[in-house]
Amino acid sequence: MFQYVIRFSKTGTICYTSHLDLMRMFKRAFKRAGIKLAYSQGFNPHPKMGFAQPLSLGYWGLKELMEFETTEDHEPSALLKGLKEQMPEGIELVECRRLEGIRKTLAAETVSAEYIVAIPLERPLEQTGEQMKEAYLSCEKISAWKRQKKKKDLKEIDIKPMIREITFTPEEETLFITAVLDSGSVSNLSPELVIATVQELFHIRADRSEVEVMRREIGFNPGVME
Repeated sequence: MFQYVIRFSKTGTICYTSHLDLMRMFKRAFKRAGIKLAYSQGFNPHPKMGFAQPLSLGYWGLKELMEFETTEDHEPSALLKGLKEQMPEGIELVECRRLEGIRKTLAAETVSAEYIVAIPLERPLEQTGEQMKEAYLSCEKISAWKRQKKKKDLKEIDIKPMIREITFTPEEETLFITAVLDSGSVSNLSPELVIATVQELFHIRADRSEVEVMRREIGFNPGVME
């Protein structure tokens, strides 16, 4: 089998396409391009392809990654060209290369993700970016309510240990937040909880539908994707 990874961006209205629909779209693209994917074994075989991390509905992504295996050897440039012709507006394939020396999946190697959040403001904030950062991180705990996957009930958690970096840039009509958060199977923090706690602390009343989120980059364990 031959392993590859594609880097792509997801912008514009297609950001409202779900993770599962995006997976189906790529499967159809491989088929139309005549690229034979490798399949898993067992009673329910499925194509060996997957995203480094799912992108939440409504989020833009600038450096998204999808890994896949084929039954035949291809030049990465040929794969990229063939798949580009099948992509809808809003999905731009940027790079394709071979995956070598990685035993785990990219999802298993993911440790962080960098996000840029834009929150609209009713009026300019009085604090500077540095003052906001100090006020936010000086809290002993940053408590947020997270819905549990299995029980579906809400549990209060401290998200502060999962925030690796954060900066605030308040402008007249918008507050921009750049944050590097834990991401992956070991520890994972949704930017939604950061948004909620920031709005609560600084008394920002923006409707969630007006807040824009973009994932700029995914971080991996050392030695992966270098």
